[in-house]
Amino acid sequence: MFVYIGCFTTTHRKARGKGISVYRIDPSSGAWVLIEVFETIANPGYVALDSKQRFLYASHGDGDTVSAYAIDAQTRKLKFLNQQPSSGDNGPHLMVDPGDRYVVVANGPGIAVLPINQDGSLAPFTAAVVPPGKEGPYKREQGLGAHPHQVVFDPSGRFVVSPDKGVDATHIYKLDMASGKLVPNDPSFVKSRYGAGPRHLAFHPSRPIAYLINELDSTVTTYQWDSVRGALTPVHIIPTTPATFVGDNTGAEIAVAPSGKFVYVSNRGHNSIATFAVDAKDSTLAPVGWEPTQGKKPRFFTLDPAGEKLYVANEDSDTIVAFRLDAANGKPLPTGLIIATGSPSCITFAS
Repeated sequence: MFVYIGCFTTTHRKARGKGISVYRIDPSSGAWVLIEVFETIANPGYVALDSKQRFLYASHGDGDTVSAYAIDAQTRKLKFLNQQPSSGDNGPHLMVDPGDRYVVVANGPGIAVLPINQDGSLAPFTAAVVPPGKEGPYKREQGLGAHPHQVVFDPSGRFVVSPDKGVDATHIYKLDMASGKLVPNDPSFVKSRYGAGPRHLAFHPSRPIAYLINELDSTVTTYQWDSVRGALTPVHIIPTTPATFVGDNTGAEIAVAPSGKFVYVSNRGHNSIATFAVDAKDSTLAPVGWEPTQGKKPRFFTLDPAGEKLYVANEDSDTIVAFRLDAANGKPLPTGLIIATGSPSCITFAS
């Protein structure tokens, strides 16, 4: 197993990262062995692989480009291919479409689509849209209006869903595979609570359900997902922090266990991973517990491909902390493994 770590690098971000780090996980001990730190364009904050794991793509925080890299089949080291403008000024997230034909990126004020060439490099963008909507009440986080923070394909691959913390809405598009254009769906969005700041969304692995973490009001919304119409209907909302916590907090990342029995979210401020149980009948959430992340500002976390471990990227503590997931109650249990790496913001696994 290999791991690619995106990070922040600039003084503007008060960052200490150097570039995209590549690790090999020792199969016997579980230790992470550093292969290389590929110093690249500033703030490769989010990285994603194509389905065959031949290429890696990076979006850049506070930047206006998307970068493409080839992965050496033997060493798993990176080779820079090219970069293309994203028609934006900040890239918090990107995804490769299920057919490996396009990279879709949240580019700051909107969403862009870049075709993938046969050699894995990127062609100029074919679509760049800025979604409509009125900015939310928090001037620092929402004052510039539209700010999609994630792009994710629904399980069918037909729809692109994009939570937008700037206008308190989640947009829904169709990607025209022939032209690379984004077509607004009907319905084209679902509203969140005023000031909620929707950030990231994850689909349930087997039910027509999606879960959305709202950054600014620290809540998780459960949605029914109509895969025919491409429509989200809110049915339940729950806080991400315990009732006894009275400090400041923002929600960050969300993931659903492969079993579909648990949902995990990260809290920045409370500095915890919250575990929620999924109701067997209506798929709503109930809190199981909160586990400290052993670091500050857990911007990102992910589950390993087997769904047995959870890895937290503590951006302000320069650590990735490993947890084992209890199969019975879903709770993360510290393993003692801590990887030191500068300002980590994304973790992705490759076989």
